[in-house]
Amino acid sequence: MLMPEKIDDAMLAPCGVNCMACLAHVRTKNSCAGCLGPDAHKRKSCLNCVRKNCAVEKGFTWCFQCEEFPCRPIKTLDQSYRKRYGISLVENGRYARENGVGALLAWDRARFTCGCGGIICQHDGICSACGEKTELKPYED
Repeated sequence: MLMPEKIDDAMLAPCGVNCMACLAHVRTKNSCAGCLGPDAHKRKSCLNCVRKNCAVEKGFTWCFQCEEFPCRPIKTLDQSYRKRYGISLVENGRYARENGVGALLAWDRARFTCGCGGIICQHDGICSACGEKTELKPYED
């Protein structure tokens, strides 16, 4: 799977995870269309996501649109993502709030694109096209 020229806004999960670089999207036989996409091929945990369901109930697309952001559920997931993958969902949300979702996804596109043009999975660092393991670029200040 190759990285598209532009990542559609719908590929940003409500919590701030980039669905384009998610394991469920890049590494499964039946690729997930993202948290905001159709429910077909979604993991049960994704279908029952408290963060996504909370955003929907409050009428938001993304958690960062809520005045309570970052709430406890986001902070808990952020802590896990920072430790396991080096990704901050709180920082993603703040960046998107200040600069727009398109700007965040453009930066993520550069971060998650392998030299071969494939998508580097944010969960295991493996390129969807060439299969090489790659260290993700660190966050820039």
